[in-house]
Amino acid sequence: MHNTSPTLTQALAQAHTLGLARIDAQLLLLHAVGRPDAGRAWLLAHDTDAMDEAVHAQFLALCQRRVAGEPVAYLTGRKEFYGLPLQVDARVLDPRPDTETLVDWALEVIAPHPSPRVMDLGTGSGAIALALQSQRPTAQVLAVDASADALTVARANGERLGLAVQFQHANWLAGVDGLFDAIVSNPPYIASADPHLAALTHEPLQALASGADGLDDIRAIVGQAAQHLTPGGWLLLEHGHDQAEAVQMLLLAHGFAAVQSRNDLAGVARCTGGQWQMAQTVK
Repeated sequence: MHNTSPTLTQALAQAHTLGLARIDAQLLLLHAVGRPDAGRAWLLAHDTDAMDEAVHAQFLALCQRRVAGEPVAYLTGRKEFYGLPLQVDARVLDPRPDTETLVDWALEVIAPHPSPRVMDLGTGSGAIALALQSQRPTAQVLAVDASADALTVARANGERLGLAVQFQHANWLAGVDGLFDAIVSNPPYIASADPHLAALTHEPLQALASGADGLDDIRAIVGQAAQHLTPGGWLLLEHGHDQAEAVQMLLLAHGFAAVQSRNDLAGVARCTGGQWQMAQTVK
């Protein structure tokens, strides 16, 4: 019997013609054929497999939505972050690989503590908090978000992964109790008039934009953090590609020491942090 259904290779070629990046097309194809965990090696091994026509139609529809700007993570409902399979949708920011830099740094600063207390501010999908908990099972991790929708997504990820992160609904540090050895955050940091926001219309705006210079939320966090840190505790912040110097100045102005920045995978200063020293008396 002659089969006119396209093969997986032909489907990928169609996606390429539509303008999709190869990795995006592969992830969408694995999702469409119901093998999201199979990986790209599976696609190579099955490149001549014929596709069911309904599945092929679904794949092309996903490709068109991707071309229109929807993140792959929203189209598949999943995103890998720090080795954890997270479920994500339009209620939360699509976790970026660059944010793994923040997790690496946080793991370093909590390493000396047998049972560190860590807070993830603006947790979104729970990516940072869950990554820290998975790497340091003895840590007490609190994930905070002002969005009840985001917390629903984060809690579900925590339950599915069996990670004992605690969750709290709060606007940054307002109403949060206790002292922490590290506070980490990937807050909104894009200037409200930034033209790049136009390309991010599928993601929640409140998780992206932060005032005229993009630093409103970072200012709020830096201003509130000291009273929630143990002596020697660290505040670590992700920020925009050109904001490291401004964030360093904010931390220094609020009395933080050992202020420094860390580069992401592309060599861009992407995270800035400082250590709270209790030796200083607040006049």
